[in-house]
Amino acid sequence: MHDKATGLGGYDIEMGREAAEMIAQAADGDCRRALNYLETAAILIVEQESDIPLAITRKTILEVVQGQTLRYDRAGEEHYNLISALHKSLRDSDPDGACYWLGRMLVSGEDPLYIARRLIRFASEDVGVSDPRALDVAISCRRAYDMLGSPEGELALYQATVYLATAPKSNALYLTEKKIKEEIRRSGALPVPLHIRNAPTGLMEKIGYGKGYQYAHDAEDGLVAQEHLPDKLAGKRYYRPTERGFEAVIHDA
Repeated sequence: MHDKATGLGGYDIEMGREAAEMIAQAADGDCRRALNYLETAAILIVEQESDIPLAITRKTILEVVQGQTLRYDRAGEEHYNLISALHKSLRDSDPDGACYWLGRMLVSGEDPLYIARRLIRFASEDVGVSDPRALDVAISCRRAYDMLGSPEGELALYQATVYLATAPKSNALYLTEKKIKEEIRRSGALPVPLHIRNAPTGLMEKIGYGKGYQYAHDAEDGLVAQEHLPDKLAGKRYYRPTERGFEAVIHDA
């Protein structure tokens, strides 16, 4: 409260015992939450009050805690609460909830490009190949906002949000990435099988590079039964498609 270098000392703000106790009670032992309440209350009264000294009262804290003010610190708790609510609404295929939390973030002053990046990530992590167009829609949303800016470009965020919320869901790609990283950490840099190695020189051909490789386009159905994993990992499966959306086609192939 009195630190002019890194705190609120430069604003000449006072706070009574009752308001301080209310912050402590609302924060329930969470220091970060308590600090966020205090800073949000300070911003609120600086913008709304003209009397000096400014005073944080019980009413101010009540307004902050009950969420009657939409202002929040982009690095604070409410930032993470709102993006979590948006993400979970999308994952649960609830377009109404997703659009509401998107609107809350935009009205609160969140960077629209941050939201666009989260939508792009969601398209890969929670939709993936179950709807291959989802990533295109999310990236197009980012580009549309770049071209239009606010407020016109915000409609593109809503469009992508509704599309992602109503798309079939799959985390198969996310799980595949996780399994592959774990496998590489565990097994190290295993050698490339000889039959799928590049053989640009005659010497490499003589020592077996590319020997036995089956060219898929020569097969009647374009499919060949040859192993592409390192010998020690032969037969392992990492990508397991769901039976939803386009992944159902892959699953049944």
